[in-house]
Amino acid sequence: MKETEKLKQEIREVLENNILQFWIERMQDHDHGGFYGRIDGQNVLHKEADKGAILNARILWTFSAAYRVFAHLTPLTPHLSAYLDMATRAKDYLLNHFIDKTYGGVYWSVNYLGQPKDTKKQFYAIGFAIYGLSEYARATGDQNALKEAVKLYRCIEYHALDQEYNGYIEAMTRNWKPISDMRLSEHDANYPKSQNTHLHIMEPYTNLYRVWPTQELAQSLRNVISIFLHNILNRETNHLDLFFENDWTRGAGHLESYGHDIECSWLMHEAALVLGDRDMLKEMEPVVQTVAKASEKGLNADGSMLHEANVDTGYIDDDPQWWVQAETVVGFLNLYQHFGDRSALEKALHCWQYIKDNLIDYEQGEWYWSRRSDGTLNTVDDKAGFWKCPYHNGRMCLEILERDF
Repeated sequence: MKETEKLKQEIREVLENNILQFWIERMQDHDHGGFYGRIDGQNVLHKEADKGAILNARILWTFSAAYRVFAHLTPLTPHLSAYLDMATRAKDYLLNHFIDKTYGGVYWSVNYLGQPKDTKKQFYAIGFAIYGLSEYARATGDQNALKEAVKLYRCIEYHALDQEYNGYIEAMTRNWKPISDMRLSEHDANYPKSQNTHLHIMEPYTNLYRVWPTQELAQSLRNVISIFLHNILNRETNHLDLFFENDWTRGAGHLESYGHDIECSWLMHEAALVLGDRDMLKEMEPVVQTVAKASEKGLNADGSMLHEANVDTGYIDDDPQWWVQAETVVGFLNLYQHFGDRSALEKALHCWQYIKDNLIDYEQGEWYWSRRSDGTLNTVDDKAGFWKCPYHNGRMCLEILERDF
């Protein structure tokens, strides 16, 4: 059996029986609607945890994509209707509870009852709402989901696009006024622009273009791809810088995020491929390879990938987080598929072996956040929560199942 065929068999088993079933069985809030906000690292459910827009939108994307992909795979899964039910549940909850009916956009969080909690407008979150809604439309043909995705796209273009320096700002208040703290999380630096937000605007714009291929959106997608090529990519290091002032001056020092490098490498490539602009693709494809190569600085001997490092201080985040490993597998498989890089396939398979040996919870389901550098499991960070969603690992699996190796 070919290595990639064996990989696809293993991936399907993990996706269906370890990842998706966990969310179906453990995370549906049958008392207050939608999904619970948190299961901690020791598998304890917190029924009254706040519910984040990121979590809900990522559930929406994952189960919409699972329904779409598995509808065309053989043998047909007996869980197909459950995947559609989960996607529809997430779509309905997003539209009914996270969409701001007064000012537009998406709330950052609601409480466990579904009432607005943190009402700031983080454009990263609005991007993920577009990602989920456009995938639901792609999977089901639902025109209302598509209409809402387009409204949110125009919301970003109207409120976040910097008309002077180009690019997208991070956040605003509920009623679209400037906000002092623009950070995505307490781990981020407070700058008006970031690689991360641009990545997760490019990603939903790409997916929306699949179902709404208008000239308007093509122009926006072409622009954000160009921003990666000409503003975010550090041509001296081939890494992607993380934080910026409005005028694109790099902020927060010299940081290297190996997880984001490898994730960006394949998502930039995907955006250029979907857009279908030959000139942009010609410019992009060498960058895809050099950025992925630069990310190898974070590879460990056991196949895992480090998160990031501060070159100025020498600090290295050596906690091999679940999402970084998932993106590592996809990023290197992308090199193998499109550029025939056999060594990249070996790196992807090595990282997949690390995931199987170290991160998958075979008893309780889903993946642990990370395994510490001393070998102990990280049971402090969530199993499911505001940032721990079925998106990175679920998308890794779906990408592998869809790709032709």
